[in-house]
This record gives sequence, C-alpha cells and structure tokens, in this order.
Amino acid sequence: MALAALASVADLEARGLTVEVSETTIVGTFLAEASASVREAAGVPISQTTSTVALEGPDNSQWLSLPGPPVLSVASVAIDGETVTDWKLRSGQLWRAAGWSPGPEPSEVTVTYTHGLATVPADLVGLVCRIAAAVLVAHRAQPDGEGLAARDIRSERIGDYAVTYGDSGRITDIELPDYLREQLAARFGGGVTVVRSR
Repeated sequence: MALAALASVADLEARGLTVEVSETTIVGTFLAEASASVREAAGVPISQTTSTVALEGPDNSQWLSLPGPPVLSVASVAIDGETVTDWKLRSGQLWRAAGWSPGPEPSEVTVTYTHGLATVPADLVGLVCRIAAAVLVAHRAQPDGEGLAARDIRSERIGDYAVTYGDSGRITDIELPDYLREQLAARFGGGVTVVRSR
C-alpha cells in the first residue's frame, strides 16, 4: 500500500497558495512526488506504517537497531528464515541473549514492525509544500510541461540574448540538494532499504 503524501492540498492553501479545482489532481501528484523525494533522502517512510526489513545480523552483539524511529511494536522476527521469539524490544532496538548471528557466517534478520511518526513534523510538511509549490509555479508558467525541467541560471545577458545554466546535477525541482539529503538522513537515521510496507 502506498503511503499518503506528507502534505496535502489543504496544507498548501494554508501557506497562501491558491489551488484551482482543475489543478487538484496535478497538485496531488506533485505532493506525492515531493513526499517520495523527502522519504528517499531520509531513508525511512517517516509516516507511521508497518514495514518488513531485512537487516544483517551484527556479529558479537545482542542488540539490533531498527530503522525508521520511533519503533512502536514488533510483529515478527526471523533469522535466516527461521522465526525466533526470544527477543525483547527496548528503546527502539531488539535485544536477544543469543545474539543475531548464530554461526560463523553473517545472518539475515527479517523484522516486521510498526514504526514512524503518527503526525508529520511541521517543518517537513512545509518542505514538501515548498517543493510542490515550486513545481506548480513552473507548471503554470508553461503548461506544455517544459516548465517542469529545473533550470539553474547562473548568468543572463539581454543584448544579443545569452543565458548560462549551471550544472547542479538536478533534473527537476523535486530533487533535493545534497545538504538537505544529508540532514534528513542524519535526522531519521536512514540507510536501510524497506523491503515492504503495508
């Protein structure tokens, strides 16, 4: 099941942007794309959800950290495909007396758990709204779609018209700059791929 966008049309309008009825569908798409970009940078779903992740079992440790805090509950745990029940959830981590790698080789620990935030933080709602608003403004400027391509203008001259575009590596306004991606990853402890959310 797809996660709901981190912000809504109502959030955009609360920030002063008027969305015409005819734009509701396209704005919903922009909000979903902006939300996906923020989630990808964070490395976690952010919103409360149930996920199944596959993690490498740490050697010589009884603790296993789970991505996407806060961790609310754990439904099942398996080590190399074998269900185990001798674990405890403590402070967003799983503890198991026997550890997570039963043999000399690395193990794969599969965990199904509920995690994330029940309410999206206001700063992230604002970020998603700003991204979607920028894309909407570009869309309105050139409804044929050309306005959706990000253009990093570095210099412009009017006499014998000339323009120089920067090479920021961004293709659209949906893509986040590196510094913001790093901040989101640090804030949410991202880095583990979510196998399945339901």
